[in-house]
Amino acid sequence: MTLVLLTGATRGIGRAAAIEFARQGAEVALVGREAERVSAVAQEARAAGGGAPVHEHVADLTSMADVRALAEQARASYEQIDVLANNAGALFASRKETSEGLERTFALNHLAPFLLTNLLRDRLSGGRVVTTASDAHKSGRLDLEDLQSEKSYAAMRVYGTSKLCNILFTRELAKRAGELHANCFHPGVVRTGFGKNENGIWKVLTTLGGPFFRSPERGARSLIWLSLSDQAAALTGEYIEDEKVATPSAQAQDEVLAEGLWERSAELVGLPAE
Repeated sequence: MTLVLLTGATRGIGRAAAIEFARQGAEVALVGREAERVSAVAQEARAAGGGAPVHEHVADLTSMADVRALAEQARASYEQIDVLANNAGALFASRKETSEGLERTFALNHLAPFLLTNLLRDRLSGGRVVTTASDAHKSGRLDLEDLQSEKSYAAMRVYGTSKLCNILFTRELAKRAGELHANCFHPGVVRTGFGKNENGIWKVLTTLGGPFFRSPERGARSLIWLSLSDQAAALTGEYIEDEKVATPSAQAQDEVLAEGLWERSAELVGLPAE
C-alpha cells in the first residue's frame, strides 16, 4: 500500500488530492495548520471509499521548529514514505518575518519543503518527492544575496521567486538524491483560498477571478499523476504541466544557481550542505 505524506492538505488542490489519494486506496498522512480543518478533510478522505488509513498532523510550516516536529512525528509513525507531496504554500501581500527571523513566503514556500524533505530523506528511499511549483516562477528573480527580500518586496515577484526556488530545489534534489524521484509541477491557476489569507488587492482579485480559474480537482491532477502513476515512475528532476514534461525558465535550469540555493538554504535551516 502506498503511503502519501501531503502538506497543505486542507484547502484547494491539497484537499482535492487528499480525497483522490484516499479514493484510489493510498494511505494518506494529511498535514495542515488548523486541527479542525485537518480533521474535516480526513473525514472526507475516509468517506471516499478506498479503505486505507488516513492520518492527521498539525503543523504551521512557516515555522522551521514545526517542520522539525512534523518530521519527528513522521519518522516515529512511518518506516517508509512512498510519496512526499510538498504542496503547502501561500502568497503574502506584505513582508513580515516569522519568530525565527525568516521572511514568510520564502519560509513556507521553499525552506519548509527543503527542510522536511531532507529530514525524511532516508524514509523516502525508492519513493517520490512531488513539489507544487507554478508558472509564476517565470516572474521570479532569485538573488542569492537577498533570499529574504530585504532590499525590496513585491508580493507576486516574491511569490514567483519562491516557485522558482521550488524548481531549482527539485532539480538539485534529483541530482543529489539518486535513491528517489523528485519532480515538480504547475497546477494551473486554480480556484482555491490562495491569496485570500491577506486583506487587500490580492483577496479582491482572487475572489473576482475565481469563476474563471481551474477547479481544485483539475489542478490536483498532475500531483496525483506524479505521485501514483506508472507513467511518471521513472521521471526525476522534471517540471510538469498538464501531466506532461515542460521546459521551465532559463533561470530555473541554472545549475550553479540551484547549487547555490541549496547551500544557502541548508545554512539557514541548520543542515550540512552535503
